[in-house]
Formats: sequence, structure tokens, C-alpha cells
Amino acid sequence: MHREEAGDLLAFMAVAQEGSFTRAAAKLGTSQSALSHTVRRLETRLGLRLLARTTRSVALTEAGERLLRTIGPAFSDIDNGVAALSDLRDKPAGTIRMTTSEHAAHSVLWPVLAPLVRDFPDLHVELVIDSSLTDIVTERFDAGIRLGESIARDMVAVRIGPDLRMAVVGAPGYFEGRARPRTPADLADHHCINIRMPTAGGLYAWEFEKGARELRVRVDGQLVFNSSRMVVRAAMDGLGLACVMEDLVTDEMADGRLVRVLADWCPPFPGYHLYYPSRRQPSAAFSLVVEALRYRPARVG
Repeated sequence: MHREEAGDLLAFMAVAQEGSFTRAAAKLGTSQSALSHTVRRLETRLGLRLLARTTRSVALTEAGERLLRTIGPAFSDIDNGVAALSDLRDKPAGTIRMTTSEHAAHSVLWPVLAPLVRDFPDLHVELVIDSSLTDIVTERFDAGIRLGESIARDMVAVRIGPDLRMAVVGAPGYFEGRARPRTPADLADHHCINIRMPTAGGLYAWEFEKGARELRVRVDGQLVFNSSRMVVRAAMDGLGLACVMEDLVTDEMADGRLVRVLADWCPPFPGYHLYYPSRRQPSAAFSLVVEALRYRPARVG
């Protein structure tokens, strides 16, 4: 491959990832017209149209998607190899990019990363809050954060948090004149606050388990949010039952602002894991972050 061809591929990849010639040009430090010329040259050489352009947007064609899947991991490996050279330095340095959900960022990542960046001034961390199932290789992230049960097998997974548990809660005022649900089937008689899942766009089916029984219940209500914090707020205002991560409502349950139901149907499940490609060559900075985040259960006794 000639140097010019590699540059053309990098230009195409920047446009594909940014979804915009303007943003890609700013990222690469070039002009929009020069970048457009570079991509057209690549399309001419390949004899294929890689990008579908309109006045407002840029989208990948089928050929463009296949090319991005091919070159993304290759360039990622090059970046990782260059980043690994920081091992030769005395102090961990460089930028670590991670994609994570908002809940994981607040509950697991930030308590560890805040003191870490203070202690290592050459370490830079970029957190992208996104609850969708991001392809970290194509999007050129160093690592991602997911629940342990949803990580692909070709990834290295490191546990970074304790088991989690869901909690079904409602305000005391909501239960006035209403019988509290004793089984998931009783939710049909209640107003429930839905949350829309970013991964598929559908509403979250409340998950329950008791002994050998596993249930997924589609609930009804007046409200739908895409934020767990808004779901909690609506529940505290007495507008229905919420099903959220237990740690989001620990204080509210303790002081009686929210009442828990169906606790015996909500067992713990595997918590958050950091994951990254198995072929990745970890830099000193990346290894530092992984070890700092690694979950170490407290010893009893």
C-alpha cells in the first residue's frame, strides 16, 4: 500500500466515524473541500461509491460499511501498538477512551478515575456516555463497560463492580387504596413507569426470577423515559411503580420516601465488567486503569 492510499483510507474512516465532512475535516486539521476530494479519489480508485451524501448528512453505502469493518480493526491495532510504546516511559501516559452507561460511570468508574487522574497528570481519560451496544473496535475505543452477561466471547472481560440488583419501588402515597403486588402478575393492576432501552429502542421488559422461574413482564403506564433518574423522580411523585437499579434508590428506601415490593423476585445478577479486544497490546496507561478498576471483594472476618 502506498502512503497516499493509507492517507485516503484514514480520511474516509474519519468521515464515516464523524458522519460529517465538516467535523472530520476539523478533526484531521484540513479543509472540507480537500477532504471531499480525497474521498472522491479513493472512490474513483476503488470503482465504488462509499458514502451517500445529502445536503444535511453523510451515510455509508454497503461498500462503505464493509470497508470500514475491514480497515477499522487494522488501524486500531496500529494505534494500540504505538500507544504501547508508552511502556518505555517512566510514568503511564496517553489517552484512554471508554464507552459506558451513565449508571456505570457514576457508580463504578468515577470514584476510581477521579483520584487516578490526580495522581498521574500525564494520564488522560475520555468517557463517552452511551448505553447502546457500541462496537468498540470500529469506533476506536480502548475499552467498554457492560454488564457481565452481555459481553462477546472474543473480548477480555475484567470485573469492575459487585453484583447488582433491581428494585421495584413506589411512593407511600401511591399505595394508599391499592394492594401491594405480591407476584409479577399483580403488576397488571398497577401504573408502571416504563423506560425505553437505547439498544433496540423498545421498552424494557421487567425481569424477575424466583427459584427456577424466570419472567419478563411488559408493564403499562402513562409515562415513558430514557433516563433512570427521571423514572425514580416520577415514582417519588407517586405516579407509579419503578423498576430501577437498587443503588439508585437506597437512600429513598431507607428513609421511607419509597417503598420496595417484589424483593423476593429480584435476585442479584453479574455486575459491570470492563472489556477490550483480546489482541489488544495494553499500554502502561491502559494497564494502570484496568488494575485500578479491577473489583476486589472485601474480605469477611
